[in-house]
Amino acid sequence: MAVQATLEPDDFLGVSHSLSGRRWRARAADPDLVREHQIRQHLSEPVARALASRGVDGDSVETFLRPSLKTQFPDPSSFAGMDAAAVVLIEALVDGTAMTVFADYDVDGATSAAQLVRWFRHMGVDLPIYVPDRLTEGYGPSPAVFRGLKAGGVQLVITVDCGAAAHDALAAAEEIGLGVVVIDHHLMREAPAPSTALIVNPNRPDCASGQGALAAAGVTFILLAALNREARRRGLFADRAEPDLRRWLDLAALGAICDVTQLVGFNRALTTQGLRVMSAWANPGLAALMDVAQSKRERATAFHAGWVLGPRINAGGRVGRSDLGARLLATDDPAEAAELARELDALNTGRREAEGRILEAAINAVEHEANFDPAGAAIVVAGEDWHAGIIGIVAGRMRERYRKPVVVIGIDRAANIGRGSGRSSPGVNLGAAIQDAYEAALLLSGGGHAMAAGLTLRPAMIPDLRVFLDQRLAGEFGIADDALDIDALITPEAATPNLLAEFQSLAPYGPGNPEPSLALAASRVERAGVVRGGHVRCVIGRDLKAIAWRAEDTALGRRLLAGGALHIAGRLKRDDWNGRSGVQFEIEDAADPRQMTS
Repeated sequence: MAVQATLEPDDFLGVSHSLSGRRWRARAADPDLVREHQIRQHLSEPVARALASRGVDGDSVETFLRPSLKTQFPDPSSFAGMDAAAVVLIEALVDGTAMTVFADYDVDGATSAAQLVRWFRHMGVDLPIYVPDRLTEGYGPSPAVFRGLKAGGVQLVITVDCGAAAHDALAAAEEIGLGVVVIDHHLMREAPAPSTALIVNPNRPDCASGQGALAAAGVTFILLAALNREARRRGLFADRAEPDLRRWLDLAALGAICDVTQLVGFNRALTTQGLRVMSAWANPGLAALMDVAQSKRERATAFHAGWVLGPRINAGGRVGRSDLGARLLATDDPAEAAELARELDALNTGRREAEGRILEAAINAVEHEANFDPAGAAIVVAGEDWHAGIIGIVAGRMRERYRKPVVVIGIDRAANIGRGSGRSSPGVNLGAAIQDAYEAALLLSGGGHAMAAGLTLRPAMIPDLRVFLDQRLAGEFGIADDALDIDALITPEAATPNLLAEFQSLAPYGPGNPEPSLALAASRVERAGVVRGGHVRCVIGRDLKAIAWRAEDTALGRRLLAGGALHIAGRLKRDDWNGRSGVQFEIEDAADPRQMTS
């Protein structure tokens, strides 16, 4: 089916500097293991090679290709604080304690909250949801919000996808006698200090669960299993059916995919099975979102979760009402779901339009206002009234374009404050650099992790921050490896629906299991043209349809439009436009064979 190729570890196809400025590198795969997978699993060479390159050996291949919750589900008791949290919540259920779910405003928070609401609804209790406003309240719980909830009669708060680092809020809750159970997954530098709050987080240092890859939605799903177990122990299912947790696997999978978690081990099994449950489209909110997106309710994939559903659920927290996503996923009323879905879809349309305007302005500022140093280690760009809920997306788009860390800052002149969001390159720890900038008194606040960070500062400090980051990240950027890893070499003729179907056995894709990247050697590009959105469409070889997204004004797009023979790298995708049942090649990069060193 495919061209057999011996893939060298360095400069694959001789590409040391592609049109996007990257070297191409063969993803390492043991040849003996590749052959074993071909023979025992009846896989083609490209698929067997991709499987081997992900570290899947003969002993683990069955679990990887056919993940099972039954065999991989962790013991809830292995999570620090899980059993205690289950006891507190079941006692609150029995005693009629007034409870509220406090959720983060993104998909992971919404899916976590919806799971809890649905479990408690089954048990006869309606849990209200509180989601903070991104602009006015910021991320996570605060002392003011906790005091307000307490004053309103709430006795117990369950925070999801936030709270583990909210030390001031937790201290305030203890002071006013507000019970708190924290369900989180964000990194914690140290174990929580003794307090009345219960923190369940696989990434707290003293948690031995080994499930640090889970999103909050996954941790919440484990909590539901612990709640079932505790309720069963107390005889609460004598007069009602035990909740079938499998119904809500779609929510757990959606949170895992949209929070870009490592799809390995149990988290891979959770996501795989969750997508199967999602495929029934039984959740009214998810079904309504598919309808407003004019997307077929077909077999659910990571694409549907990450690109159709996720952006719309997130839209409420970015540019509108923060609780819309959680309410949509929690409702059982199709009419309410349809109305919420329409509102979220409209907000998402506005988000895309605002994103386009900010991105265009940011690129213009970088390239035409003497802000861009091609040799610089980082880009810092700022503009007035750039929406704080959108600048992170823009930073990600610009990082793709410039292949280096980017910080985008929206300036509020009236408040004399700038809110920034950054995205980094592999091997460059932007979060640590932002923390250093805070300690150097350049920022009012700041933090994050290696690949993403957030900050606030006075606008007058933006030039100083630009200089600081350029100097601080120079060393890391100089040695960072921004190579494009290639899984296999194929011919255009080998890019068939059958090969794509084989690759689907490796899905779902995400961190820890990247979507396979394929290369076409010295393949001719024909009939290239620009389509709406700045995408470049073309044909490779005789009839392989291909597209390069948002490439019109890039070096890659210009070279594709010129036609001729190119080494091309990308991914194989399904092409079902207008009822077709074919494949197309999604171009990520290309290189001119005439300029290769080997």
